[in-house]
Amino acid sequence: MTQINGELCADHLPFILNDDNTKLLAHISKANPLWKKFKNADDVMVIFQGPHHYISPNWYPSKQEHHKEVPTWNYAVVQVQGSMELNDDPEWLLSFLNNLTDKHENDQEIPWKVSDAPDDYIAQQLKAIAGIEVTINTIDAKWKMGQNKPAKDIKGAVSGLSEIDTNNAAGVAELMNKHTD
Repeated sequence: MTQINGELCADHLPFILNDDNTKLLAHISKANPLWKKFKNADDVMVIFQGPHHYISPNWYPSKQEHHKEVPTWNYAVVQVQGSMELNDDPEWLLSFLNNLTDKHENDQEIPWKVSDAPDDYIAQQLKAIAGIEVTINTIDAKWKMGQNKPAKDIKGAVSGLSEIDTNNAAGVAELMNKHTD
């Protein structure tokens, strides 16, 4: 999330953490309006959203006892605030892309490497992108997984979530289940 000329802008980008855990790194197409409007050192917020899901009060055994329960939304999220700079140095970009590709290709039977593509093609592609470096100022992790509820209600919510066939329901159930007393 950036704010440029008073306008909020959200770009969905894959970030990785640098080796000393001080910067988030990404890249963006120069066709993206962010590239044209952005000024180095602008403040940004990068949001990493984990699983999230609606929690029905009907899943809580406590509701059957006293009826004093309401719906809620459980979630896990990390918000990183920092200052962003663009980097179009071809050596930096190539190093970044090698690291990003290696990270995501690691579990492939035959991992693809940037060097698998012709050098002139990669050089052309590098001219069309810019690197992003976000120097981390603050990290705010927020976690709402029913930790204010008794174990029986957490177990009831986990049971209710297990009846829903979505990745978010399964993710929330897994996180809630891991932290039940």
